[in-house]
Amino acid sequence: MKLSNRLKTIASFVPEGSKVADIGTDHGYIPIHLVQEGKAKHAIAMDVRTGPLLRAESHIAEAGLSDVIEVRLSDGLLKLNKDEADCVVIAGMGGELMIHILEQGRALWDNIPSWVLSPQSELHKMRRFLMEQAFFVEQETMIKEDGKYYVVMRAVRTPGASADDGREISYRYGKSLLESKDPVLTEYLEYEKVQLEEILKGLSKGETESVEKRMRELKTELSWNKEAQDAMR
Repeated sequence: MKLSNRLKTIASFVPEGSKVADIGTDHGYIPIHLVQEGKAKHAIAMDVRTGPLLRAESHIAEAGLSDVIEVRLSDGLLKLNKDEADCVVIAGMGGELMIHILEQGRALWDNIPSWVLSPQSELHKMRRFLMEQAFFVEQETMIKEDGKYYVVMRAVRTPGASADDGREISYRYGKSLLESKDPVLTEYLEYEKVQLEEILKGLSKGETESVEKRMRELKTELSWNKEAQDAMR
């Protein structure tokens, strides 16, 4: 099965020989790829909606993998039992929803060694949540696909340990990405700077309290952007 670069990157973060639970599986592409490549020995494709599950079930059957990939209707992690998976994949949704799903599945945290996460928004909230709940991001990358930027990370639970350096830019852009001077992050920072400046320019003539508040927020975001760009040099 040919995957998009984003899905291929997500799959590459799954440890070899995993039992995988793919939350919000949609078409079931990641579990199918992982099993076909021999990277996963068993997988559970889970989604809260029946439509995506039916699509996934059809694709799994077409691949001849119905005996090793189970399809399960579930609101997030609620129908995943302990010891059924040692790697959970959550991708293709906003950071706040992912945080909600993780909180709902709190009872599973210490039973699952690897969490592969790819939030599409609220990255700073996601990274802060992981740090506060004793998850350590051991691997992270940023990719660009079809003009959009995506972050993929693998987190492990490490109670008592913290890699937090207390910088807001680490939550917003990723500590390891900043330290490695990731080239895609470099490109993204310039893109973000232009976008923020354009929005700020469009608001510059406004005089309402809400506009002034938004302008202050944009200026703060620009200052974080500059701090991150300085850190990358």
